[in-house]
Amino acid sequence: MAFGRVFVVLLAIAAFASTVTSATKFIVGDDSGWTVGFDYQAWAKGKVFHVGDNLVFQYPVGAHNVFKVNGTAFQNCQKPPLSEALTTGNDVIVLATPGRKWYICGVRNHCNYGQKLVITVLPQAVEAPAPSPLYAMTYSTKKAKRPFFSTNWPDD
Repeated sequence: MAFGRVFVVLLAIAAFASTVTSATKFIVGDDSGWTVGFDYQAWAKGKVFHVGDNLVFQYPVGAHNVFKVNGTAFQNCQKPPLSEALTTGNDVIVLATPGRKWYICGVRNHCNYGQKLVITVLPQAVEAPAPSPLYAMTYSTKKAKRPFFSTNWPDD
């Protein structure tokens, strides 16, 4: 009987662990990448970003960069100090917190020409777990002698 209970506990843990969705990797601009002359607001429209997802900014090294900014700096295309720029050409940003996020290119007037992105990040997505087939098979209307998860646990 102890084995059965251990099995049920392990099954419950596995079911819960599988309900958390995995992170999505978003290539900003898809095949166009991070560049001037692309409508990033149209690209973001309809996409759902969650905590844990990744934004990947791809561009030729030296041609562009990425700054994370606030809403005011985004509106005014004000770039932070150059030391805060991401410059690898394959910059991965993990969306760690929910809320609005703003990104701009700080090279010359690229931001003024539309090379900027604003998104809203939602809390981490969790799917509702499916009912356990084991629970459905062992459900009993009798009161259990030793309840474990519910008062409807089957008799020994």
